[in-house]
Amino acid sequence: MALREDFERQGAWLFKWRSYLPAIYLPMLFFALKETKAFESVYGDFFSAGWDVCSIIVSFIGFALRCATVGYVPRGTSGRNTKSQVAETLNTTGMYSVVRNPLYLSNFIIIFGITLFLQSLWFALSTCVIFWLYYERIMFTEEEFLRKKFQDQYLEWAKKTPLIIPRFSNWKKPVLPFSFKTVLRREFSTFFSIVASYFFLELAGNILTGKKPLVDGPWLAFFLTGFLIYWTFYILKKKTKVLNVSGR
Repeated sequence: MALREDFERQGAWLFKWRSYLPAIYLPMLFFALKETKAFESVYGDFFSAGWDVCSIIVSFIGFALRCATVGYVPRGTSGRNTKSQVAETLNTTGMYSVVRNPLYLSNFIIIFGITLFLQSLWFALSTCVIFWLYYERIMFTEEEFLRKKFQDQYLEWAKKTPLIIPRFSNWKKPVLPFSFKTVLRREFSTFFSIVASYFFLELAGNILTGKKPLVDGPWLAFFLTGFLIYWTFYILKKKTKVLNVSGR
């Protein structure tokens, strides 16, 4: 099999299973969690708390980028499909005018914030390497699909749009107006995933390092607020049409 076809085959397999990427981290995560209070022991509670807040802010910057992307895209693009590639149209405006893979960039920023939270340099660097190696094949496969489907239109867009590092001077006004309802319908689960990740990492770190209490009041409030928001929008999505938008 030629290298190009081999890359495409590997990318298709990784694309299908990309939701399970966190499982790769589990062995390393166990050891990183033992270092999660490293800054607290050296620099004190105030510095450690500030680091935690900054890490959360980094992740929510990534989340905001996801929202800025999803809020403008039409139906049939930028979805969560896992079985195969789907694209009814080629997105070339909005965030897709400044970077070809805004959602993967968003995911990286979210995950990077979480790794910073663990206060482990080796784990953060390992995450960057693993993320790139994993998604490099996926991006290759997606671009092969788009290249075959949209041909010259894709080539023209790809020639002037960076793969993963944004070039904001390329910005083009989105064709569709921003849809807040679309963001709420599609991204409430991402929001809660971020909240839950931080909460359970904090809990696990406290257990492994023997810190008491296991969960502070602010952390519990953070999690319960996220949980309430998740179930509110889950019910609205599944039981009503309040969040439905025509063509989105």
